[in-house]
Amino acid sequence: MGLFNRVFRPASPPSSPPAPLPAKPKSLTELERELEHERRQAIQARPVSAPPPRRSGNFLGKLLGLGLLVGVPAGILWAINLPYAPIRRPVAEKAPVLLLPSYVSMDNNYKAAIALTQQAKQLIDNPTRPEDIDAGQRKAIEAQKRLDELPVWLHDYWYDGWSGLYRWSFTTAGFNNARMEVARLQAKAAQEQNAQTALVTAEQAIAQAKQTYQQAANPADQAGAIAAWQAGLQDLELIPSQTLAGRTARTRHAAAVAELRSTVGLAAESAKVNAQIENARQFAWQAAKAAQNPPHTVAEWDRVMDLWNEAIARLRQVPSNDLQGKAEAEKLLAQYQANLGEIRVRRDAEAEAVRRLARVNQEIQQFQQLAGSTNANYQIGQLNRILTELKAIPSGTTVYKEAELLTIQAQNALSKLTGQ
Repeated sequence: MGLFNRVFRPASPPSSPPAPLPAKPKSLTELERELEHERRQAIQARPVSAPPPRRSGNFLGKLLGLGLLVGVPAGILWAINLPYAPIRRPVAEKAPVLLLPSYVSMDNNYKAAIALTQQAKQLIDNPTRPEDIDAGQRKAIEAQKRLDELPVWLHDYWYDGWSGLYRWSFTTAGFNNARMEVARLQAKAAQEQNAQTALVTAEQAIAQAKQTYQQAANPADQAGAIAAWQAGLQDLELIPSQTLAGRTARTRHAAAVAELRSTVGLAAESAKVNAQIENARQFAWQAAKAAQNPPHTVAEWDRVMDLWNEAIARLRQVPSNDLQGKAEAEKLLAQYQANLGEIRVRRDAEAEAVRRLARVNQEIQQFQQLAGSTNANYQIGQLNRILTELKAIPSGTTVYKEAELLTIQAQNALSKLTGQ
């Protein structure tokens, strides 16, 4: 019954909870375990975040920055090394070390130009074959390009052999000499090439003439071939002897002449004589044409005399072993010398007439200056001397008409003085 009484006993008012028991102090190991447990729970509860995306702009930015870091100074250095004196001069005075790239480049160009010039000189001045001329010309052109890389004002304010902080090989005298030498070499190379072209052309003409002569079907064709052959030989003689082609031409000319004589024989010699006589006739015709329609000045008569002299010289070149040709040449020679003598007389007459008229003009000026200040007899004597000089001027001269006019004026003045 005691149990039931306790169960069905009316509820008593709640009682206050029992006082908590004092906590038992934890050891150091237990504390460490609790801290480790809390740390693990915190890591498991933290949300996992995705890694931040890589930024491509960072790399491009760094690359651009590096480019600017290197490019800007390089651009400035390039600008101040431009070949402009207004830019370079202040830099050379204040910070010459910045111009070191220019100094090195110009010095290299100068050294290369000198070396190329020496090579070109050796090839062009002492050639042994045509290929040496071509190689020398290429060297000279390359040397000119190197010299063109050097500014024309280079020697205006840079000292010979020293510029700022760079020791170099440039000298003003060497630069000028190199330019003149390159120009000379280029001109000589052009002359050598022209001579070589003339040599090739002449040899081709001789070969063609030889072939034509051998294939000629009649004497007329043979004569034409011989004339072409001789023309080729003359072209060989005209090549300047100071050139490589000229020296080669002298050797080949002798061989070609010997071949012509052995192939053609006396016919070639006769054709050559005929060609010389024909050339003389051409000069004589030009001289006669130039002497037409006188009067002529002294210079014009001199030109006519030169043509006659040339015709005579051609006739004198006719060899004496060709009897028929020599006889014809002697006949023409006598005629041409007579014509030359006549032209010389007319030329001397023209020269004397011009001198007489000049003296007359001086006497007329003196007469005009002294008119009225001397007696009449003296003036009459002056006029008589003037008239004598004027009448001595022959016709057929350029001053004859002027002398006639002055003669009339002098006679009128004399008539007034004498009262006639």
